[in-house]
Amino acid sequence: MRTYREVFRTPEFTPFFLTSSVQVAAQTVSGLALGTLIYGATGSPLLSALAMFGPSLAQLLGATTLLSAADRLPPRAATAGLALLFGLGTAAQAVPGLPVWAAFTILLAQGLLASVGGGVRYGLLNEILSKEGYLLGRSVLNMSSGTMQICGYATGALLVTALSPRGTLLTGAGLYLAAALVARLGLAARPARAAGRPSVAETWRTNALLWSARSRRYVYLALWVPNGLIVGCESLYVPYAPHHAGLLFACAALGMLAGDTLTGRFVTPLWRTRLGPPLRLLLAAPYLVFALHPALPVAVAAVVLASVGYSASLLLQERLMALTPHELSGHALGLSSSGMLAMQGVGAALAGGVAQLTSPAAAMTAMAAVSVAVTLVLAPGLRPGKAAAYA
Repeated sequence: MRTYREVFRTPEFTPFFLTSSVQVAAQTVSGLALGTLIYGATGSPLLSALAMFGPSLAQLLGATTLLSAADRLPPRAATAGLALLFGLGTAAQAVPGLPVWAAFTILLAQGLLASVGGGVRYGLLNEILSKEGYLLGRSVLNMSSGTMQICGYATGALLVTALSPRGTLLTGAGLYLAAALVARLGLAARPARAAGRPSVAETWRTNALLWSARSRRYVYLALWVPNGLIVGCESLYVPYAPHHAGLLFACAALGMLAGDTLTGRFVTPLWRTRLGPPLRLLLAAPYLVFALHPALPVAVAAVVLASVGYSASLLLQERLMALTPHELSGHALGLSSSGMLAMQGVGAALAGGVAQLTSPAAAMTAMAAVSVAVTLVLAPGLRPGKAAAYA
């Protein structure tokens, strides 16, 4: 597969794409609404950041206990069922008078379920598309995610003003239910990819096997740590610019969309190898300008430029598949997704904690500096010559 048209001509890809896109829109709208609601109730940058990105922290627990279920559940039933549960949980967060602890309990449950959902989703993508089409298909999903985040944050900002945060949460719940319906009606029934019952022991065994190869460890760390630290910067948009947070989130999504489009569709394999290191640095370096407390136009430019660097993750995911046996691909992708989201939650918590002690701008600068340092430390293990056969 060489074009997006070929990807969309593949049976089932369109309903799969719509399901994923609507879920991203739901998550974006409801995340902004809940972050705004928690910040208004508590005035805490830490709790606001955790409200938006905290479910990612729970993915760490899910990746070490529940991830084996991703290959042992029928993909259509799992996709539709998880979207339905997310919709119900989001609707519950809109209940007036719901205590903050209860809202975070629901977030924890959603994060645990999402750890399974990532493996189900990307494993199903691997089934729908040929191996040669995976990178292009993943690029389409990333582009859709960027587009939905742009629309979701822009629309969410309007809805928070027009309907209130609770009304916006109900809108997000409705989107989750729509995604469940599309998955149920549009995807074909498939058996589970692996036999046997899910178990904590099986999850640990496969995680250990994937982690045992040095080449894969470097790819996993490069996918998780620098990315998570920069999401920590993003988690502080609300306290940094309370009246323009939606704009900053939308611009971040715009940069990510541009990077994934260029990298996934137009960059040749040779240039992918060459562009990997500078793209990984680009993800963090522009955020260093926040040390100067920039005005909104400069902040917007820095956010857009930095977010182009997210396309480095697309190249790292392609590298991960080249280093992973086919029979482990679903679990490997689920571990990649859960680990990345878990580190995003860690990044949000760290950034929120530093912002509590200093300021949002100082915390964003610190997170960016650490991200650059980690990227430089990991660089030797990601050189092309280090890519080996399966280990």
